[in-house]
Amino acid sequence: MGGFFGVISKNSCTSDLFYGTDYHSHLGTMRGGMAVKSADGIHRVIHDITNAQFRSKFEDDVADMDGYMGIGVISDYEDQPLIIGSHLGKYAIVTVGVINNMGELVEGVFRDRSGHFTEMTGGEVNPTEVVAMLINQEDSFTAGLTRAQESIDGSCSVLLLTDDGIYASRDRLGRTPISIGKKSDGMAVTFETCAFPNLEYEFIVELGPGEIIKVTAEGFERQKDPGKKMRICSFLWVYYGFPASHYEGINVEYVRNRCGECLARRDSIEVDMVAGIPDSGTGHAVGYANYSGIAYRRPFVKYTPTWPRSFMPQKQEKRDLVARMKLIPIRELIQDKRLLFCEDSIVRGTQLQDTVKRLFDAGAAEIHMRPACPPLVFGCKYLNFSRSRSLMDLAGRKAIKELEGTGEVVPQAYLDPDSSEFAEMIERIRKRLRLTSLSYQRLDDLIEAIGLAGDKLCTYCWSGRE
Repeated sequence: MGGFFGVISKNSCTSDLFYGTDYHSHLGTMRGGMAVKSADGIHRVIHDITNAQFRSKFEDDVADMDGYMGIGVISDYEDQPLIIGSHLGKYAIVTVGVINNMGELVEGVFRDRSGHFTEMTGGEVNPTEVVAMLINQEDSFTAGLTRAQESIDGSCSVLLLTDDGIYASRDRLGRTPISIGKKSDGMAVTFETCAFPNLEYEFIVELGPGEIIKVTAEGFERQKDPGKKMRICSFLWVYYGFPASHYEGINVEYVRNRCGECLARRDSIEVDMVAGIPDSGTGHAVGYANYSGIAYRRPFVKYTPTWPRSFMPQKQEKRDLVARMKLIPIRELIQDKRLLFCEDSIVRGTQLQDTVKRLFDAGAAEIHMRPACPPLVFGCKYLNFSRSRSLMDLAGRKAIKELEGTGEVVPQAYLDPDSSEFAEMIERIRKRLRLTSLSYQRLDDLIEAIGLAGDKLCTYCWSGRE
């Protein structure tokens, strides 16, 4: 994943930029960067934040980055922002998304002899540089951003820091969000609206799919109208998004509570307590407990000062270590208890398998798991929260392979929660994880919990529908 924040002010923007970007740290732990424009040009700084928080790496830089407008980004793996010199002028660019047709786009540039690319570590081309090359092939930033959106297979939302303002371009199908905020001396543009309240920005509007705007200190101007078709990522509410954020006017924590209610409504299990796998499972568990009347407890606590999110390290053994070290069991709440846990999702199940073992080792009598979304059986083609993930590592796809002899094709019956094939798939996963019971959220219930029409949501990772 990744996230970005931009600000343009009548005064210095650097403090708001620093803290606004920091509010996106939950979206990635690999790279962070900021670019600020002042009278003497664009000043940029990028740091590796794999083993340190964004804030600790950039605190010293803020004092040296005075300017009136800037953009910042938390990135999956590529260095950003990039500073680009072109016939459109010098500008800085940040992106969030996935480009599936990178090879085709790069080959097109080489074929036309119209540009070149620097290589990142590992020989890959920086996707943000490819977006910039597409923009530079047109006569204006608006036309260039439109070209990029039309050329990219996947998803891409963009911020440009230019001489006359900040351009914001939401992904063509709105898979990721962009919102605009305002306060007395300027404007801000953000992925996560949770960045607004404490910086005293008032939410103004969310961009529509494919919409392009130019932001100045006085306000914003629409450069391209939004499209009618939207496919915003449902997983934003289930997992990625910060609880205080809103997308399409719908709060993340509110949806997670509703997800838990939906799980409880279909459940009749007798347990001693409900808990969430911290942190993203907590909101779901609160909703389950409130609806069911079963006590909410915390048999696990999360040690947050030094351990970052566990999905980002590229090596599985490192992910497992981080997951283990940050969760500390409380034996008094576990011994001889029947525990029901809500979790945002089960991806591979490797970390959860260790968690379940530790709970039984601590004396749990029963462990019941209730993921807040359906089984993941398709790898995300649009946002990708882990670049190292193999499709066949997904718990659902692995179970299908065991049952069918191959996991290359997913028979439709495995996507039907009322079918015997679906029940067999869930039972395989339950046994592998050594759970007492396992019951997933239904897709129709998840859509109901979010509150948007199904045709406005991307549910590809569960349904396979593009």
